[in-house]
Amino acid sequence: MRSSARAVVIGGGVGGCAIAYWLTKLGWDDVVLVERADLTSGSTFHSAGLVGQLRGSLSLTRMMMSSVELYRTLGDEVGLETGWHEVGSLRLASSPERMEELTRQAGWAKTFGLPLELIPPEEAQRLFPPMTTDGVLGAAYLPSDGYIDPSQLTFALAEGARRGGAEINTNTRVTAIEVERGRVRGVETGRGSIQTEVVVNAGGMFAAEIGRLAGVTVPVVAFAHEYLVTEPAGLPLDLPTMRDPSLLVYFRGESGGLIMGGYERRPAAWGLDGIPADFNGRLLEEDWDRFEELMENAIVRVPALADAGVVRLVNGPEAFTPDGEFILGPTEVRGFWVAAGFCAHGLAGAGGMGRLVAEWIAEGIPGLDVWEMDSRRFGRHYASSEYTLARSHEVYATYYDVKYPGHEREAGRPLRVSPTYGRLQELGAAFGEKSGWERANWFEPNAPDGDESLRPRGWAGRLWSPAIGAEHRATREAAALFDETSFAKMEISGAGAAEFLERLCDNRVAREVGAITYTSMLNERGGIECDFTVTRLAGDRFWIVTGTAFGQHDLAWIRSHAPDDVAVEDATSRFACFGLWGPCARDILQPLTTADLSNEAFRYMRAREIAVGAVPCLALRVTYVGELGWELYCPSEFGLRLWDELWAAGREHGMVAGGYRAIDSCRLEKGYRVWSADITPDDTPWEAGLGFAVKLDKEFIGREALLQKEDPPRRLACITLSDPRSVALGSEPVRIDGQVVGRVTSGGYGYTVERSIAYAYVPAADAEPGRPVEIEIFGDWVPGEIAAEPLYDPEGAAVRV
Repeated sequence: MRSSARAVVIGGGVGGCAIAYWLTKLGWDDVVLVERADLTSGSTFHSAGLVGQLRGSLSLTRMMMSSVELYRTLGDEVGLETGWHEVGSLRLASSPERMEELTRQAGWAKTFGLPLELIPPEEAQRLFPPMTTDGVLGAAYLPSDGYIDPSQLTFALAEGARRGGAEINTNTRVTAIEVERGRVRGVETGRGSIQTEVVVNAGGMFAAEIGRLAGVTVPVVAFAHEYLVTEPAGLPLDLPTMRDPSLLVYFRGESGGLIMGGYERRPAAWGLDGIPADFNGRLLEEDWDRFEELMENAIVRVPALADAGVVRLVNGPEAFTPDGEFILGPTEVRGFWVAAGFCAHGLAGAGGMGRLVAEWIAEGIPGLDVWEMDSRRFGRHYASSEYTLARSHEVYATYYDVKYPGHEREAGRPLRVSPTYGRLQELGAAFGEKSGWERANWFEPNAPDGDESLRPRGWAGRLWSPAIGAEHRATREAAALFDETSFAKMEISGAGAAEFLERLCDNRVAREVGAITYTSMLNERGGIECDFTVTRLAGDRFWIVTGTAFGQHDLAWIRSHAPDDVAVEDATSRFACFGLWGPCARDILQPLTTADLSNEAFRYMRAREIAVGAVPCLALRVTYVGELGWELYCPSEFGLRLWDELWAAGREHGMVAGGYRAIDSCRLEKGYRVWSADITPDDTPWEAGLGFAVKLDKEFIGREALLQKEDPPRRLACITLSDPRSVALGSEPVRIDGQVVGRVTSGGYGYTVERSIAYAYVPAADAEPGRPVEIEIFGDWVPGEIAAEPLYDPEGAAVRV
């Protein structure tokens, strides 16, 4: 075994072998893969092997499509069978809600370039003869999907890695990971040590155990996943795979018979007290009692299963994550990477995942926007095995449920609450959750002041309340008070802080003390990695505020670049934050403080220390809704008192409590971007319409790339629809002159402009106001047009009074 390597991959399943394969493709011929037993002996060997490409996001879908591209050619490349069968897939709809879901997915497929088509039940039965059409309203058929043999694929990837120079060591158990000053230095195994500065934890269900060796939390839980294999019954060998999510089951052909499995409502977690050291290449005992629910459902769709001969019931553990998505990317230990938590669709994504992670390691930037899969998206609370289990259990139990926009998970709640949580409950908050925080989406007692007739059609109107409109209008016409304690807050300090932030930010942030700057941090390609405000508190201290869900990601990005003389501190939990916005905001706040809040004394985009009543606050005159107002930050122990002071002062001015849905509606009218939706690491400031915040007369990461991309071929455009009740939710196809040119990034209803609003990237030549556009919403092409933005208060007068 080599004693040193450029990279060590831990885990000989399909994921680890795919990463090793792609690293060698990128020229890394000094790669070592170590596997505790034999290749495929973890979860890989017992995978059902279904490969479906269409997912809920562009990046996930591209990753799956990349897998299929590889599976088509890998066998010929390495001279081994992979067991790839491109037989297509069917997804059935047996309720109106499921048919709506398929219609929405068909729209997505247009934007991904996938040949998905909606077909009637009879056509689905022709493709999959053993099924009955009882209760089926339609189906989605994707001919380029299929299934693959997990072991053959893994061995083929391993052979490709070997040919590229990788060394693969089986029966080599990792016993320790050497970490020195926050960086990986090597790996200890039962056969000796390997010095390296890159370690990839592709340990599957063992990933949490391996992570602990490096002091890294990997929130995965193994669940026992079962599927049935029947005896050959003369079925066609080219049967497409088939899923009936309403019945919780899936099927695929197997040697003239069937494989049938699914996701039961009462899943069984396994290995919670540790996975046995000798659990290699093994299955769990058959659990027919737990499988009964799926068996009964499967017979409803394929009656012949009732009399089919059973070869075996496979019961094997699969690693699931708290949100049902992969865990990929770097960690707080430099050089220690994770590629785990494949949630039973690791075979579908392995080829594309391996390429993505290998490129990320080799080039420093992933080839796709990986926010939904980024290992840094999980906060410290996932160090709790209890919380991780509760969330992962819910993910498995609801795997096939229709997830409506605005859907909120319930497991493990409440966990993180602001000092005013009790007050928000008393006020009738409809709570949502983000990054463990309980946050008010709206306050139902405000509903009578709203307009029920504005309820959006279809899915957009399901998780909705007239209170959203009432809170929006109060923000525009009087004032609203928002609890934003969940916002992620960072303090950057040290002698080199100013110089450091100037190098990371595309805008000039090292300005006078008290100045607030809106800025982005870019990657080397000029893509937007972070998007937030930076406030200079002192010569050597800065305050950054970013979105609730983005704190871990942004912290990791900043820390990964920070020099030794700069401290980067997560201050989120130390401070409560309330947003007070609206035309009456100054009238409400001024009597509570001796500070002069006049426009002349306290200008827009400035910060000051003030006292509000008895509470010391950092007041930032900023807005995410486009109205006069302040964000008020105070130590958490003062939070309840601050809320009560503001609430008492605001009632006579018509102030209401507001939720995050009203904020989103207001920000759409102002054209404020949302990172991870409107702007991502794949989008440059030029494309996103954020060029005003770029200062090319200074050096910063991404500047050279921006100089090459000042005239982009596409731009983010504001679109208003002719039907105000047809609301886009994200990912809908956008059509100009009969051609699909883009997809919606975010959308909603603007209660002041009384229009349905959507944002989408379109060809730059078509991004002119007045250009006719269509957006497909649940199968209907709704006309609209490109609009000049912002739609509300284009001069910005409301925020500067």
